Amino acid sequence: MAEVITMPRMSDTMVEGNIVAWHKKEGDTIESGELLAEIETDKATMDFDSPMDGVLLHIAVKEGSVAIDDIIAVIGDEGEDWQAALNSIAKASNAGVSNNASAKAKSTPSVVATNLSDDSSASEEMRIKASPLAKSIAKEIGIDLSSIKGSGDQGRIIKKDVEALIGGKPMPIATPKVAVSKSAPAQEVAPSQEVKETPVAAPAITPFMFSGSGDNYEDVPVTQMRKVIARRLGESKFGAPHFYLTIEIDMEKAIQLRKQLNEVAPVKLSFNDLVIKASAVALRKHPAINSSWMESYIRFNKEVNIGVAVAVEDGLLVPVVKYADIKTLSQINVEVKEMAGRAKKKKLQPQEMQGNTFTISNLGMFGIEEFTAIINPPDACILAVGGIIEKPVVKDGNIVVGQQMKVTLSCDHRVVDGASGAQFLMTFKEILEDPIRLLV
Repeated sequence: MAEVITMPRMSDTMVEGNIVAWHKKEGDTIESGELLAEIETDKATMDFDSPMDGVLLHIAVKEGSVAIDDIIAVIGDEGEDWQAALNSIAKASNAGVSNNASAKAKSTPSVVATNLSDDSSASEEMRIKASPLAKSIAKEIGIDLSSIKGSGDQGRIIKKDVEALIGGKPMPIATPKVAVSKSAPAQEVAPSQEVKETPVAAPAITPFMFSGSGDNYEDVPVTQMRKVIARRLGESKFGAPHFYLTIEIDMEKAIQLRKQLNEVAPVKLSFNDLVIKASAVALRKHPAINSSWMESYIRFNKEVNIGVAVAVEDGLLVPVVKYADIKTLSQINVEVKEMAGRAKKKKLQPQEMQGNTFTISNLGMFGIEEFTAIINPPDACILAVGGIIEKPVVKDGNIVVGQQMKVTLSCDHRVVDGASGAQFLMTFKEILEDPIRLLV
């Protein structure tokens, strides 16, 4: 019998996958291990290879979200009845469900079943997808919604679909009726006492007419990545007691060093490279910052692996620069650029986003002077880096133009105390204000 292919679990935190593209179409021959589809997990877009040889008989889901173990395709011999394979699985899975449904039906009053069966028009209306405004207009002018083809999301009927049926004319606004009190007798006015109202010219104001159509919002499904970001950062923010330490750094010497290094370096170094290297060197001196809360114990990591937050279209990915403390600035630069490029294309592998012991989030390139970041588990700290700003500073009793950068360290108070975080920032500041230390 044909083999039913289900959505695989491609990461330890994955609960559903999003089918991005099929590399085979129905009727194509495929070999075991050959690329079948691209699936977006909660961490990256990954290749899904065929688990067997055969012919792709049926694609159950062309694209979109699919829960783990739900059916996505059927592979078998050419001409084989793939529907029989689906039916056999459906019968097996429905066996237990039908028993529960029968028991529930017996406990339900018969009058409910009678009402539902008699009121066929009500059940039909429940199946029609339409916006509240479309339903209201259709009811007012006596239009059957079942005769209208919707142009909204998933065939949903919206206001412009109803208006199109009546000739494209917008519905007039009903004139409110004035209630007349029955208790007060009508007062007659004698002809001689009639008051003639002087007509008042209408103000020369163009009345507002709403020319738009449809709903004034758009619902966008949440991607797998955004779901995981929401869950993990929610757990971090409300599970780990955060506190924040901010320090300002004079970047004048770092600017000069970068300029000198770029004259001889094989790649163009960035300030972010200096920040990553300075953080890694400082973490060696302050192991408490390079640690993790593990519920029943604290893990002091012997490796210095820096996670670098990268903004992508759907959210945020954090590729990890491993052994950052023993890599050169050029090596860090090449590695970060290469991984950031693949992160934006969602081509990072899960292992490239694991093992971080400390994270850096840099928004300086967007003109942000200062911000706080949420800790990226399992780290105990994350460093939020602002931009380098020209501002007046006092040096040797004189006011001069300084090149200042603010950084904020977010700390998990279960692991890191205020003094420990402050000492780390002091070391970090000393390194960047005298950056020759990065070269020794």
